Amino acid sequence: MSHDHSLNPETMPNEPEKATLEGKNKFTGLWFFLGGETVLFATLFGTYLALRNSTAGGPSSEEIFGLELVFIMTILLLTSSLTSVYAMYHMKNNNYKKMQLWLIITGLLGLGFLSCEIYEFVHYITHYEFTFRSSAFGSAFYTLVGFHGGHVLFGLSWLAALLIRNGKRGLNLYNAPKFYVFSLYWHFIDVVWVFIFTVVYLMGKVG
Repeated sequence: MSHDHSLNPETMPNEPEKATLEGKNKFTGLWFFLGGETVLFATLFGTYLALRNSTAGGPSSEEIFGLELVFIMTILLLTSSLTSVYAMYHMKNNNYKKMQLWLIITGLLGLGFLSCEIYEFVHYITHYEFTFRSSAFGSAFYTLVGFHGGHVLFGLSWLAALLIRNGKRGLNLYNAPKFYVFSLYWHFIDVVWVFIFTVVYLMGKVG
């Protein structure tokens, strides 16, 4: 079965990501998926809030959290959300090369965020002996923040697979929905991070 459906300026639909039934189904399916993810993250946030003061005599959030690195991580991830918007803008204007460029930049920013998060975890473990097993607070923290980091890693792997598989195919009505669905997923994990930044780090630092 051919999935060519190549686009050109004369035949370009206004919304190539929703121009086919398959594209609309992908779009709808993603919203169901994100609904489930929202419930899951809400559960993790609730658990963290209930356990954040259960330190078992170990280090507390006020002692270990440093907002400088977290601020850099936030800038990296929010900027990556902006670059993914630029990518989708160029997709809608049928400029495949610029779409690729902005998606690569998105991936590099996401990789920078993930590297900072790994460094943060290593710093907590080596300098404060703050691990998953240190206390209920430690378990809740690493589960919530680490679970989000896993979503970032999954998003980066997804993006890499899209770019590699469609590197020479150009933009068409078959792969346009895939790029667009990825961008929505990426926005979702950015929004979740804003809540983590506020609930975990800001509240953890100011009490």
